[in-house]
Amino acid sequence: MNDINSSLSKLMATPTKLPLLPEIIPILGLVAAVVIDLSSKRKKTIFLYKISASAMLVSASILLWQWVSFPASERSCNNEFGNLFRFFLLICSFLSVSSSVDYILCSKMPLAEFLLLQLSAGLGGMVLSCANDLVTIYVSLEFIALSSCFLSGYTKRDMRSNEASTKFLLMSGASSSPLLYGFSSLYAPSGGRLQLDETVDGILFNQYRSIIYISTAFITAGTLFKLSLPPFHQWTPDVYEGSPTPVVALFSVTSKVAALVSFTRLFGLIFPDLSNEWHGAVGLLATFSMILGNLIAVTQRSVKRMLAYPSISQIGYIMIGILSADSENGYASMITYTFIYILMNLGAFACITLFGLRTGTDNIRDYVGLYMKDPVLTFSSILRSLSLGGMPPLSGFFGKLHLFWHGWKAGSYPLVLVALVTSVISIYYYLKIIKSMFTEKSENNNTPIIFRQNSLVYPSVLISKNSLEIVMIICALTSTLLGIFIDPIIEITRNTFF
Repeated sequence: MNDINSSLSKLMATPTKLPLLPEIIPILGLVAAVVIDLSSKRKKTIFLYKISASAMLVSASILLWQWVSFPASERSCNNEFGNLFRFFLLICSFLSVSSSVDYILCSKMPLAEFLLLQLSAGLGGMVLSCANDLVTIYVSLEFIALSSCFLSGYTKRDMRSNEASTKFLLMSGASSSPLLYGFSSLYAPSGGRLQLDETVDGILFNQYRSIIYISTAFITAGTLFKLSLPPFHQWTPDVYEGSPTPVVALFSVTSKVAALVSFTRLFGLIFPDLSNEWHGAVGLLATFSMILGNLIAVTQRSVKRMLAYPSISQIGYIMIGILSADSENGYASMITYTFIYILMNLGAFACITLFGLRTGTDNIRDYVGLYMKDPVLTFSSILRSLSLGGMPPLSGFFGKLHLFWHGWKAGSYPLVLVALVTSVISIYYYLKIIKSMFTEKSENNNTPIIFRQNSLVYPSVLISKNSLEIVMIICALTSTLLGIFIDPIIEITRNTFF
């Protein structure tokens, strides 16, 4: 009897040992959703959403099980850094899907294709998190970029969406070219090697120093396009404003997190001998991103366009953790703040999506009197705004505190000082939105609505938006309570190597 029980337990544990099972489960969920959509005469949109969301949850559970139960040799990603970001991307995909389904139902667009593209971007990011060769890194980045490009133009009859898709395609191609050129410049000096560790061992820095400098410059430019750091940020505000709001939420977290893990692993593994050079260049660009992002955001009237500029400055804050990281802390402050930023930003766009579905606008002036119409939406928006601004005692404050303190201890004094000043500036434009919510609407205010969220989405108060409201409340609560548990999170992310 004991032998039978032992055999059954081994048989049940065998599937969970598959290294790529966390990626296989979402693929099976996508295939099932597409097949059901094609074979069913009646469009079962809610059922398709449940399949996709369940696939993300099951994949996240399996990833955690493999991470805790099995040694690194039996996992597809044998470094804790990549596993953490795989888990982050699964959270991004799940919350993005949950906040998109109501938007798609209200706009009467096909859901199956939207889910396919949205989760494909998340899968590309998961593969990128553990990619260990240059070809896989490049293909994964392009997979994310193409999925995002199609999503930005998903509302085909909206001219602004078409414009956003065109700009995103052109800028994505412009960023891919220098990145590919930088990779090809590494191929020959390394003796034709593609694996990251083998590339480092094969490069003779003294003999090919000029080529390595050129490769570093091109790879830096290509990755900073993906991260939207100045001067490679011009596409971000226009694409954010023209794309459907749930797609913008995906841009702001999934693509940024994937590009961030790619940047960290590339420069941490391949160019450790040139750390002074690329640290100086990236530190200067991070400073510009914090200054420009926050100053330009003050002048914006569209909420989506306004949040595009803080997303630029937030990457500048995260860069402090990358530039100041060492092997002892394992990039703990950067990873922790990235996790908090994911939840804060997704909550922000969930609030914007819900407001847009009910009013048809994303203009800041139309938030006037919102506290009387929807107290829950108002309260959630206040929590995520103050958390993004870094107001205590919310989680954004504790995340920035750990990030800036570690940067200060590492000697990045100018970066930390600029980050502190620009964080204070950011509070102004977040408070501007909060002030509008508690301002009574003037009877003489007959200004026509100009900034339409989407011409295909009609204002609706009667439609129940359960999943969107749940995501909004979850992100609002985490923006408040996550700061209490930040020490255990820091401890988990400590000693995380790639």
